[in-house]
Amino acid sequence: MRAPTIALLMALLSSACGYALVGKGTVVDPTIKRIGVPLFRDASGKPGLDQKVTQKVIEELLKRGRFDVVQEATGVDALIEGEITAYTPHLVGVGEQSTGRSQANRYEVTLTARVRYSKVGAKEPIWANDAFTFRDEYDVGDNPQAFFDREDQAVDRLATSFARSLVAAMLEAF
Repeated sequence: MRAPTIALLMALLSSACGYALVGKGTVVDPTIKRIGVPLFRDASGKPGLDQKVTQKVIEELLKRGRFDVVQEATGVDALIEGEITAYTPHLVGVGEQSTGRSQANRYEVTLTARVRYSKVGAKEPIWANDAFTFRDEYDVGDNPQAFFDREDQAVDRLATSFARSLVAAMLEAF
């Protein structure tokens, strides 16, 4: 008789346990229906990075399904404006070739942007970050000609991850 009582007590106690995210949750103003995401300015010097990052941010917002998202600044309730301030590749790995010489084989790329999410007409932004940063790594392998292909693939992954994190930070305050 004692075992069923203990089992019942344990079941009741464990049902009180739960999981909750600690954070502000959603910070979406219900009056914001249409968001403008003009082309991010690019001070990094990396060709095409502005278009890629802007497009990935738009795609991530559209996945949320809450907003009409356009790539213009007029006729919208809120704006997401950004400037890519840095794109920096860093050598993080060196390997040895069959000839015995060292060769770069792994890079880390860092993307930093100044981003502001604001309701049109408001003095203060809903969310802003002057140095939103994201990193990714990629292998070059033994073929030095593959460097640019691998870098392009890394930039695509970086832009996707950057946009996902950025939209989560802006809309969910995490």
